Amino acid sequence: MGTMVQPSEMSQRASELRNSPTPFEKILWKHLSRSQLGSFKFRRQHVIGNFIVDFFCPTKGLVIEVDGDTHKIPQDDKRDMTLRAEGFDVLRFTNRDVGANVTGVLEQILSRLQSLPDRWPGPGPTPTPPLKGRGFK
Repeated sequence: MGTMVQPSEMSQRASELRNSPTPFEKILWKHLSRSQLGSFKFRRQHVIGNFIVDFFCPTKGLVIEVDGDTHKIPQDDKRDMTLRAEGFDVLRFTNRDVGANVTGVLEQILSRLQSLPDRWPGPGPTPTPPLKGRGFK
């Protein structure tokens, strides 16, 4: 049986990865951050269970991985199967894909986002109304 990593260790490692992205992660994040792609919100280096994924859209449950030379296909396939079994969708791109054709990568991501159902019904939670007007000044 595999060793479970403690949540605090995963969060710390994710933080380290966010602080030292690869050049290709930087390129993609430039286009995904601040809800620039179709108004979809993304997180980077996000912890899901015992995995840290490169990018994650919580509304749609879409995981995006940018694979460098160190990725091993059998392990990646097993990881993707585990994530899919948990209800997440996974898209993988190579560094070359991102570096040579970021527009095509973004088009594929947007197409997938638009085809996926929302993970929860209806609009998001209602924001808290301002305190002014409720007895507060």
